[in-house]
Amino acid sequence: MTSPSDPFALAHWRRTVAALYAQVRERTEDRRAQCESFRRAKDDLFRSHPQSPIAEHLRADWPGVRWFPYDPAGRVDAAIEPASSRETFDIALASDGILHCTRVGLAHFTMAGSEASLAMYWLEGYGGGLWLPFADATTGVTTYGGGRYLYDTIKGADLGVRATSIVLDFNYAYNPSCAYDERWSCPLSPAENRLGFAVEAGERLG
Repeated sequence: MTSPSDPFALAHWRRTVAALYAQVRERTEDRRAQCESFRRAKDDLFRSHPQSPIAEHLRADWPGVRWFPYDPAGRVDAAIEPASSRETFDIALASDGILHCTRVGLAHFTMAGSEASLAMYWLEGYGGGLWLPFADATTGVTTYGGGRYLYDTIKGADLGVRATSIVLDFNYAYNPSCAYDERWSCPLSPAENRLGFAVEAGERLG
């Protein structure tokens, strides 16, 4: 992996994003209003921050992230099942080299009347990080073809995890940076993490 061109701006970006998620975890009285506030703050960050995935020459006229309407049913508490055996595999990241990724467990939940599960991964390397990407029936149709992310501790995208459960709020499902500009290199959702139903919550295509 190569070092970022501006590590200090990147550190600030990650801290700012983590603070947005911390506010969501702390304020639970009106989840719809909190989600709308989060979305506005994310648009402001994308328009103004030097680490924005939006190309600099497009930011002034950029209309903002496209979202599905907020859906209270999009938030679930998933039960964590640790992996009985751990399998590590590699994801090629173009100019950023190889990412080593280990399947560490499953998150089991019920949504839209269907029982479902998503694999959870550990991104290897110093410090590591928990990562939960997914695809669904909207992928490549109304949402990004490489899938979306729900949880990523490296980026601070964390709505709550405990030893045996994790909060999955699909209203916050977001595109990897490469969905906005090809200069970014992002790990895409593994094939096993495709849900058999449509998740019309979170970020959508513009």
